[in-house]
Amino acid sequence: MAETLTVIDMHTGGEPLRIVTAGYPKLPKSTILEKRAYVRDRLDHLRKILIFEPRGHFDMYGAVLVEPDLPGADLAVLFMHNEGYSTMCGHAIIALGRYAVDYGIVAKVDPVTTVHIECPCGMVVASVEVRDGKSGGVSFESVPAFLFARDQSVELPGFGLISFDVAYGGAFYALADCNQFGLEFGRNAAGEFVRAATTLTEAVKDAVQIDHPDHKDLAFLYGSILTDGADDWNEAPTKNACIFADGQLDRSPTGSGVTARLAAMHARGQIHEGNARIFESIVGSRFAGFIASKTKAGEFDAITARVSGRAYYSGRAEYIVEDDDPLGQGFLVP
Repeated sequence: MAETLTVIDMHTGGEPLRIVTAGYPKLPKSTILEKRAYVRDRLDHLRKILIFEPRGHFDMYGAVLVEPDLPGADLAVLFMHNEGYSTMCGHAIIALGRYAVDYGIVAKVDPVTTVHIECPCGMVVASVEVRDGKSGGVSFESVPAFLFARDQSVELPGFGLISFDVAYGGAFYALADCNQFGLEFGRNAAGEFVRAATTLTEAVKDAVQIDHPDHKDLAFLYGSILTDGADDWNEAPTKNACIFADGQLDRSPTGSGVTARLAAMHARGQIHEGNARIFESIVGSRFAGFIASKTKAGEFDAITARVSGRAYYSGRAEYIVEDDDPLGQGFLVP
């Protein structure tokens, strides 16, 4: 590796975000989805250096800022995780909104600074609270989100017949009540949620043919979200655990996952415009979400969601790889 990779680390609701600030190669001018394919096919060694051990860990998450393609975008981003590259990441948007304000990518405006962030799923607009020149909480309005498949079921070894929905919130997720697996938040270990959700994800990939009206590169199941089953609107928080990519457990409530849940709830008549809901992660961190608008995604009835949270800085670093380091390119312990 010729260049030193410089990063700033943040977290949103406990979920890490490693933002690459220098050392990453300049990408050819192209669309954001073409950039995503380019780094996947030609620069994936850099993802492994940044995300895997010994510099990262199994559940590390990263962001590479690239040249925007959409008019009006302040920045564009590619998301990285233990398996590859996502199409949307709400916890990263919340962190990047604050980062963009603090590092001068956009000029600070009190009391709210707007940041237009181009993602592989489309343009996402973040609103950053600014008070006396200091950044604070961030909310974002999602791309059109929709319920893709309702009231599906699949037989899972060791669990029996499981009912689920598939919804899109910038990425596709299977949504299922954790009680079907004999799980309960606060009682069962995180690893049990990971095992159940991973089993569901693999089965749904075989059982449901996913399609997206905008682009085939968006049409894949990113993971599964196990919920507490409290989908009908009320003022109490609802809990969920999102397991995505290669069994990666989100410490936050998951911004794109909250968006997908809101889309499914709205399609079922369980939540309406103006009903705010609190979503709580497996570590107790919270995002607020509500229906921002009703829209269409191809032939699907869709919504946009407004999701709010807070991100924090946790460090900065420079990473290198010595030529004779046999483990320097990154590894994960199975």
